[in-house]
Amino acid sequence: MSNSNENKPLDTLWYTRCPVPTGLGIALQKGWLEESFSSQCTNIKSLRESNDKAVRESHFDHTLQNSVRHGGNIPAIWARSSGRDTRVLGLSWADEVQLILSLPESGIKTVKDLKGRKFGLPDNRNVQIDFSRAQAIRGLENALKLEGLSVSDVELVDFVKDAGHSDEAGSNVAGTQVFGGRRGGGNAELTGLLRGEVDAIFLKGAHAAQFASAFGLHTVIDTGSHPEPLIRANNGTPRTLTVDANLLDNHFDSAVRIVDQVLRAEEWAWAHADETRRFLARESNTSEYWVTQAYGQDAHLRLRTDLAEGSIVALQDFTDFLLRWKFIPNAVDVRQWIDARAFEAAKSGKAKAA
Repeated sequence: MSNSNENKPLDTLWYTRCPVPTGLGIALQKGWLEESFSSQCTNIKSLRESNDKAVRESHFDHTLQNSVRHGGNIPAIWARSSGRDTRVLGLSWADEVQLILSLPESGIKTVKDLKGRKFGLPDNRNVQIDFSRAQAIRGLENALKLEGLSVSDVELVDFVKDAGHSDEAGSNVAGTQVFGGRRGGGNAELTGLLRGEVDAIFLKGAHAAQFASAFGLHTVIDTGSHPEPLIRANNGTPRTLTVDANLLDNHFDSAVRIVDQVLRAEEWAWAHADETRRFLARESNTSEYWVTQAYGQDAHLRLRTDLAEGSIVALQDFTDFLLRWKFIPNAVDVRQWIDARAFEAAKSGKAKAA
C-alpha cells in the first residue's frame, strides 16, 4: 500500500446494503455516514437507487470502484471468487429465522418427513449469482444433515423467474428501501406451496415469519435457531462488510471512517432498543413486530461487527458449500480475503477517544 495515496480525498463513495439489519444501514438512516464524509466533500451515493443498471448490478458483483457493501455474503463471496479485488473489513452475525415450511395438511411435521417429498426452490435466470437459490439449498441441506439425510433424498422442483435482480432501480419510500417491486416480484415457491405444487419450501428473515403466520404454515424446522453455528451459517450469517481494494489502498482513511460509523451505529443500537426496531423495520420493509419475530427481542444487541474467529470459520464453511454446489467458480480463502487494518484502526481510535 502506498502511504502517499492512502489518504487522498475521495470524490464519491458508493454504498449498498441489503434490506436486512446492518450497522451500515443504521449509520445511513441516521445520516452519520454522510456527515462523517462532509469535511472531505465526498459525495455519498446509493448503488441500488441508481438509474444505471450496470451501477445497480455492482450490488451483486462489486465492480464499481470506491464502493462499500454490507449485507448477505453470497454476492460478496461470488464477486471475490470471480476475481474481483475486494476486501472484508468486518463480519456481523445477527441470527435470523431460517424456516422450512409446509402446509399443515401435508403430513410433513419433522425433517424426516421431507424424505421423498417435493421441495420448491427459486431458479432466478438472468442473474450473475442466484443467492436465493443458494441460501434455500443451504437451509435444506443443513436441516436434512441433522437427520442423516441428504438433498438427494427429496425431489427438487424449480420455480423459474426470468427477471434479473437489478432490472429496476430501488427507491426510498418514506425512509423504507423498496427494491424490484414492480416487475417479477412475489415469491413463486410460496405460491407453489399454497397451490399444492410442492410440499415444502425455505424462507428466511422477517418476511418468512410474516408469511408463515399469514398463511398458517407449519414450521418443519428453524435452522436459524439451532445451537450449532455451522448449521445457522448461511447468506446472512455472517454478513460481510466489504470494499474494493482501490478504496482500501488509496483512501485508507475513508475505509476507517466507514468502519467507525458502522461501529458507532451498532453501539447506539445497543442502548436504543425501540428506535433500533423501528430502523430495522424500515430497513427490511416490514413491521417492528415481524422484526422481533425474525431477529429476536434482542435484535438491537445482535448488531455487532467484528472479526470473530467463529464468524471466520462459519464464512469459510459456507464458502466451501457454495463451491461444492457450483454457485461460485473458484475456491475462496476467507482469511486471505480479510484485511483487518481498517477495523483495528477504527477500534484503536475509539479506545483513544474513550
